Amino acid sequence: MAPKKEGQTNGIGHKNQQTQFSIEIIKIIRGGINLANYRSTIRKRQAGSNKPVGPGNGTQEVTRVRTPRKDRNEVLATVASLLGSKRVTLQCMDGVVRMGRIPGSKKKRMWIREGDVVIANPWEVQDSKADVTWKYTRPQVEWLERKGYLN
Repeated sequence: MAPKKEGQTNGIGHKNQQTQFSIEIIKIIRGGINLANYRSTIRKRQAGSNKPVGPGNGTQEVTRVRTPRKDRNEVLATVASLLGSKRVTLQCMDGVVRMGRIPGSKKKRMWIREGDVVIANPWEVQDSKADVTWKYTRPQVEWLERKGYLN
Protein backbone atom coordinates (compact mmCIF):
# COMPACT_ATOMS: atom_id res chain seq x y z
CA MET A 1 0.00 0.00 0.00
CA ALA A 2 1.55 3.29 -1.09
CA PRO A 3 1.63 6.14 1.42
CA LYS A 4 -0.89 8.86 0.83
CA LYS A 5 0.25 12.35 0.07
CA GLU A 6 -0.31 15.22 2.46
CA GLY A 7 -3.44 16.61 0.84
CA GLN A 8 -5.31 13.26 0.44
CA THR A 9 -8.00 12.06 2.78
CA ASN A 10 -8.31 8.59 4.26
CA GLY A 11 -11.94 7.96 3.38
CA ILE A 12 -13.42 9.55 6.50
CA GLY A 13 -12.33 13.03 5.56
CA HIS A 14 -9.21 13.36 7.77
CA LYS A 15 -5.96 14.39 6.14
CA ASN A 16 -3.11 11.90 6.43
CA GLN A 17 -0.60 13.84 8.56
CA GLN A 18 1.05 10.81 10.21
CA THR A 19 2.89 9.92 6.98
CA GLN A 20 4.29 13.43 6.84
CA PHE A 21 5.41 13.15 10.49
CA SER A 22 7.17 9.79 10.02
CA ILE A 23 9.02 11.10 6.96
CA GLU A 24 10.26 14.07 9.01
CA ILE A 25 11.58 11.73 11.75
CA ILE A 26 13.43 9.57 9.21
CA LYS A 27 15.04 12.66 7.68
CA ILE A 28 16.20 13.86 11.10
CA ILE A 29 17.65 10.47 12.13
CA ARG A 30 19.45 9.98 8.81
CA GLY A 31 20.90 13.48 9.10
CA GLY A 32 22.85 12.39 12.19
CA ILE A 33 20.94 14.20 14.92
CA ASN A 34 18.35 12.26 16.84
CA LEU A 35 16.25 14.87 18.60
CA ALA A 36 14.85 12.31 21.02
CA ASN A 37 18.06 12.41 23.06
CA TYR A 38 19.66 15.55 21.63
CA ARG A 39 20.26 17.28 24.97
CA SER A 40 21.86 14.25 26.61
CA THR A 41 24.07 13.73 23.55
CA ILE A 42 25.30 17.32 23.66
CA ARG A 43 25.81 17.11 27.43
CA LYS A 44 27.96 13.97 27.04
CA ARG A 45 30.05 15.59 24.33
CA GLN A 46 30.67 18.70 26.44
CA ALA A 47 31.43 16.74 29.62
CA GLY A 48 33.86 14.43 27.84
CA SER A 49 32.09 11.22 28.73
CA ASN A 50 34.05 8.03 28.20
CA LYS A 51 31.27 6.36 26.20
CA PRO A 52 31.15 6.93 22.45
CA VAL A 53 28.29 9.23 21.44
CA GLY A 54 28.23 9.41 17.66
CA PRO A 55 28.64 6.82 14.98
CA GLY A 56 32.06 5.24 14.99
CA ASN A 57 33.94 2.17 16.03
CA GLY A 58 35.10 3.57 19.38
CA THR A 59 38.81 3.58 18.60
CA GLN A 60 40.85 6.20 20.39
CA GLU A 61 43.74 8.10 18.92
CA VAL A 62 46.71 9.20 20.98
CA THR A 63 47.20 12.93 20.72
CA ARG A 64 49.28 13.70 23.82
CA VAL A 65 50.65 11.37 26.46
CA ARG A 66 51.69 12.55 29.89
CA THR A 67 55.10 11.16 30.81
CA PRO A 68 56.47 10.96 34.36
CA ARG A 69 58.59 13.97 35.31
CA LYS A 70 61.78 13.46 37.30
CA ASP A 71 61.64 16.95 38.80
CA ARG A 72 58.31 16.05 40.44
CA ASN A 73 59.67 12.67 41.60
CA GLU A 74 57.15 10.72 39.47
CA VAL A 75 57.67 7.11 38.39
CA LEU A 76 55.73 4.68 36.16
CA ALA A 77 54.10 1.77 37.96
CA THR A 78 51.83 -1.20 37.26
CA VAL A 79 48.97 -2.06 39.61
CA ALA A 80 49.73 -5.50 41.07
CA SER A 81 46.67 -5.89 43.32
CA LEU A 82 43.78 -3.98 44.82
CA LEU A 83 43.86 -3.74 48.61
CA GLY A 84 40.56 -1.92 49.11
CA SER A 85 39.85 1.42 50.76
CA LYS A 86 41.58 3.50 48.05
CA ARG A 87 44.78 1.44 48.36
CA VAL A 88 46.66 -0.60 45.75
CA THR A 89 49.95 -2.48 45.49
CA LEU A 90 52.24 -0.96 42.84
CA GLN A 91 55.16 -2.55 41.02
CA CYS A 92 57.21 0.53 40.13
CA MET A 93 59.65 0.77 37.22
CA ASP A 94 62.51 1.60 39.58
CA GLY A 95 62.21 -1.91 41.06
CA VAL A 96 60.46 -1.01 44.33
CA VAL A 97 57.10 -2.48 45.36
CA ARG A 98 55.06 0.30 46.96
CA MET A 99 51.67 0.62 48.56
CA GLY A 100 49.78 3.20 46.50
CA ARG A 101 47.02 5.49 47.68
CA ILE A 102 44.41 7.00 45.38
CA PRO A 103 43.73 10.59 46.55
CA GLY A 104 40.13 11.55 47.26
CA SER A 105 40.02 14.02 44.36
CA LYS A 106 40.81 11.22 41.89
CA LYS A 107 38.93 8.35 43.54
CA LYS A 108 35.62 8.71 41.68
CA ARG A 109 37.15 9.78 38.36
CA MET A 110 39.88 7.15 38.17
CA TRP A 111 38.66 3.55 38.17
CA ILE A 112 41.75 1.42 38.62
CA ARG A 113 41.99 -2.34 38.00
CA GLU A 114 44.83 -4.84 38.26
CA GLY A 115 47.32 -4.49 35.42
CA ASP A 116 46.70 -0.78 34.79
CA VAL A 117 49.71 1.44 34.16
CA VAL A 118 49.77 4.53 36.36
CA ILE A 119 52.06 7.36 37.42
CA ALA A 120 53.02 7.10 41.09
CA ASN A 121 54.47 9.88 43.20
CA PRO A 122 56.55 8.30 46.03
CA TRP A 123 56.32 9.93 49.43
CA GLU A 124 59.36 11.82 50.67
CA VAL A 125 58.83 10.60 54.24
CA GLN A 126 58.26 6.90 53.46
CA ASP A 127 59.68 5.48 50.23
CA SER A 128 57.52 2.34 50.49
CA LYS A 129 54.34 4.37 49.91
CA ALA A 130 53.15 6.47 46.95
CA ASP A 131 50.23 8.50 45.63
CA VAL A 132 48.62 7.51 42.33
CA THR A 133 48.36 10.67 40.23
CA TRP A 134 47.57 9.47 36.68
CA LYS A 135 46.10 6.45 34.90
CA TYR A 136 46.94 5.64 31.28
CA THR A 137 44.42 4.41 28.71
CA ARG A 138 45.17 1.42 26.47
CA PRO A 139 46.33 3.45 23.42
CA GLN A 140 48.57 5.52 25.68
CA VAL A 141 50.14 2.35 27.14
CA GLU A 142 50.81 1.09 23.60
CA TRP A 143 52.49 4.41 22.78
CA LEU A 144 54.64 4.20 25.94
CA GLU A 145 55.73 0.66 24.97
CA ARG A 146 56.67 1.77 21.44
CA LYS A 147 58.72 4.71 22.74
CA GLY A 148 60.58 2.57 25.30
CA TYR A 149 59.15 3.94 28.56
CA LEU A 150 57.82 0.51 29.56
CA ASN A 151 60.00 -2.61 29.58
